Amino acid sequence: MQITTTFRHMEQSDALKSYAEEKLERVTKYIDGPITAQVFFTVEKKIRHIVEIVINAKGVSSKASEATNDMYAAIDAVIDKMERQLKRYKEKIKTHKPASDERGRQLTKKVFQAESIEASGEPVVIKAKTETAKPMSVEEAVMQMDLLHKDFIVFTDSANSEINVLYRRKDGNFGLIEPQRA
Repeated sequence: MQITTTFRHMEQSDALKSYAEEKLERVTKYIDGPITAQVFFTVEKKIRHIVEIVINAKGVSSKASEATNDMYAAIDAVIDKMERQLKRYKEKIKTHKPASDERGRQLTKKVFQAESIEASGEPVVIKAKTETAKPMSVEEAVMQMDLLHKDFIVFTDSANSEINVLYRRKDGNFGLIEPQRA
C-alpha cells in the first residue's frame, strides 16, 4: 500500500503518520490490487481535528472524513467508516454477476478555446476530462456514486452495452438517462 500524508495547519508528526498507516492495514483485506491512499490531517480553530482518507485501488475508489476533538479519535473514526464502506461494497460485489471482459468505452470531451470569455456571448466549455465508461449495472453505478460522493456517473450498461448517465436528484433519489434505441 502506498500512503501519502498531508498535514494542514499543523506540524508534521511521525507518530500520527505511523498510527494512520497501522490502522490503514485493516482495510487491505477488503480490496485487491495495488492500493494508493491519501491521508489528510487538518486542524481548524485549534480544537477541531479532521482526518480525510481517499483510497484508490483496482476498480475501487472511496473517500471518508471525520472530525473530533482528538486527532487519534478522528483517525479511528474515519478508519471505521472506511472499513464499513468497503465491507458493504465487497458484499454487494459478491451478490452481482462478474462483469464481462468487454472493455469500457473511451469518452472524450472537447474543449473549445475562446479568445476572451467576456467577449463571447455564448457559453464556453472551461474544463475537459477523458474518462472510461466502465461496464457495470445500475446498482453498481449507484454504489460507485455513493463511494465517490459524486452527483453523477457515466457508465456502460453491462446488460446492453449502451452508455448511460446516472445522476442524483435534488430530492435524494436517482435519475437514469438511457439512449433511445432506433
